[in-house]
Amino acid sequence: MLHEKSCGAVIYINNQDKTRYLLLNYTAGHWDFVKGNVEANESEKQTVTREMMEETGITTAEFIEGFRESLSYFYRRQGLTVNKEVIVYLIEAQTDEIKLSFEHINYLWADYQTAIEKLTFKNAKETLEKAHDYLQKKGLVKD
Repeated sequence: MLHEKSCGAVIYINNQDKTRYLLLNYTAGHWDFVKGNVEANESEKQTVTREMMEETGITTAEFIEGFRESLSYFYRRQGLTVNKEVIVYLIEAQTDEIKLSFEHINYLWADYQTAIEKLTFKNAKETLEKAHDYLQKKGLVKD
């Protein structure tokens, strides 16, 4: 069995007196967060920062300390089973201007409820729920 590791982030912004989350529409059709495979000699946070810049153009953002979720799932690639581990961080963006990469066909800044409804995969919904709860406990959510 193959093993693959990716890192990504739930990216949010607090502007216009509202907390909104960034969702990306991948060319395969699903809605998810920024994420990508760890490259040689990269730390998890370096991977997240690089992927965020490549996929969205966001360069000014801050990691929210204390949030790190790990999820794993299996998928098939060329007839082989791949065990994929995804590490997800929480990041506050300083801008809502997005420059999409070729990997995506659309994006959306959505409030929590809309984001939960729009995300395609159950594990992404669960991760957003944990991130939102974490932000609420820290007093960082604007409604």
